[in-house]
Amino acid sequence: MIGKTRKAFTVFKWVAGVMFLLFVAADAMSWYLSVKLRPVITKELKDLVLNATDSLYRIEFTRVNTNFLLGNASVSDVKIIPDTNIFNKLITLKRAPNNIYEVSLKKLTIRNFHPWRIYRDKKLNVGQLLFEHPKVVMINKQFDFNENRPPRPNKSPFEYISKFLKEVSVDQINLKDVSFKYVNKNDAIPEVDSVNKLDITLKDWLIDEKSATDPSRIYLLKDVLIDLNDYQFATPDSLYYVQLNELSFAASTGRLNIKKFGVVPRYSEMDFGRKVGFSKERFNVQLSDINLNGIDLPLYVKKQELAANEMNIANGYVSVFNNNDLPARGVVRMGKFPHQLLQLVKAPLTVKKLNLSDVDISYAEYDGDSKQKGTITFEKTSGTILNVTNEQKVKAKNPFMIADLNTYMMGQGKLMVNFKFDLNAKNGAFSYRGELTNLDGKVLNRITKPLGMLQVNSGVAKKLSFNVIADEAKASGDLSFQYHDLSIGLLKKVEGKNRLVKLGLFSMLANSLVIRPDNPDGKGKMVSAAIYFQRDPTNSFFSFIWKTLLQGIKYTVGLTPEKQAEIDGQIAKFEKMKKDRELRREARRRRQLKK
Repeated sequence: MIGKTRKAFTVFKWVAGVMFLLFVAADAMSWYLSVKLRPVITKELKDLVLNATDSLYRIEFTRVNTNFLLGNASVSDVKIIPDTNIFNKLITLKRAPNNIYEVSLKKLTIRNFHPWRIYRDKKLNVGQLLFEHPKVVMINKQFDFNENRPPRPNKSPFEYISKFLKEVSVDQINLKDVSFKYVNKNDAIPEVDSVNKLDITLKDWLIDEKSATDPSRIYLLKDVLIDLNDYQFATPDSLYYVQLNELSFAASTGRLNIKKFGVVPRYSEMDFGRKVGFSKERFNVQLSDINLNGIDLPLYVKKQELAANEMNIANGYVSVFNNNDLPARGVVRMGKFPHQLLQLVKAPLTVKKLNLSDVDISYAEYDGDSKQKGTITFEKTSGTILNVTNEQKVKAKNPFMIADLNTYMMGQGKLMVNFKFDLNAKNGAFSYRGELTNLDGKVLNRITKPLGMLQVNSGVAKKLSFNVIADEAKASGDLSFQYHDLSIGLLKKVEGKNRLVKLGLFSMLANSLVIRPDNPDGKGKMVSAAIYFQRDPTNSFFSFIWKTLLQGIKYTVGLTPEKQAEIDGQIAKFEKMKKDRELRREARRRRQLKK
């Protein structure tokens, strides 16, 4: 038994020894081939880049390391550099691309390149190209001759490689932690944008006899994947951070997903205006579950034009706040309505359909007279916005952006509203119509008390309908308000204290002489209001809409300007009488002290 074990062990040693010698020989052969073929590989790699790009690019590097045994290689200190002279010649020949690239990195790793398949089948098949921490500069200059050109090379690289290879393919090209800079040279002064920490994956890159004309490929690729995680940058005015979390894109599906998007102010509500030194709207935006479908990647690469069939936003909030206790900037705010701001975006943008789901919207003001904040909210806002665009060709076919939205005002009353924005109107023309039903009037105290010095004691809004046509200067239309059991209280600020008190006598007079408690009344008479409101040109879009509707509501309940002036006059008269009485009391007290 022991003898057999010794013989088996001896055989094992011989086999292991032979395998070791074969491995050493193979490794030595790999090293020998690496050394001998390194100059050839270096030359062929440089020639491949030069010829495959129509001499537009050249590649530079300091060293090539190869291991034929494992089928791996690496290239150090890589630079891919465009030749500007060749680029200018290609422009003359109308063959230049819209984009040229500059790439630099410390190391390019080539994995699983199957060296024996090159010899046997004349095919260069690579498993992976890994670019670690590359710096990429993309320079865009749009040319008319590329307007309708498909996303394929002008000249197939196969014409070059066919002399010695049947095929060149790479299963996956990974660019990890990319520093990306975009230079727009389409205007007199170039614009530069940059983004870091990008991960880009290029799948199934193929050069063969048919790949250059394959309509399922994008620049010889089957797919392009882009990922960006936890990215944040400060806006140029240093007032906000823009945050992106888990952005991903796949060219094959044209789908872009963003888990979270935020525009986060760097200062609190009250500190924000103090920081800028005047009354200025502060935005706070947090949106989740955003996706765009049907994005045309070749169109974006060629012209930086973002075109998508559909965009979905589910969950989140948009909060707007303004401190009116601060001095107004005094700047005329023309051209700042939503559809006008869309037209100011330089890059062409088109989203055929935008779907909103469960987005909370709020608008708040801090009032300089009441020293309190009033807030109006629109909760669980959902609906669609059609034809979101600034692209001239799209606007020529359809110049209107339409928004159909459903929401719950103050979390209670159901509001359905339709906006129609004229995308070509120089004066910001738009219209809106809608209907609000079943709202307990007391919930409006969150905005009427601090901003209108008015308290709703009771009242149920059964139906509020409105139809308004507006532009930057004015709004006109009509409003119908059906309500029941309305009672209000007039308020005033207590000097030196942060609270409001009710004007009991004048509230009673207003309710008995001015305010209609029911509309329609007991006889079925219904009072509607015509609206004509002139906008303060320094006011925002949100404020303009709110104040226009508030005018119609006031008119409907009986608070016309004439009645309001009458009430204000009576209050002023009463305050004067009260002050005079106090002065008389003080005079009597002094006379008594002298006695």
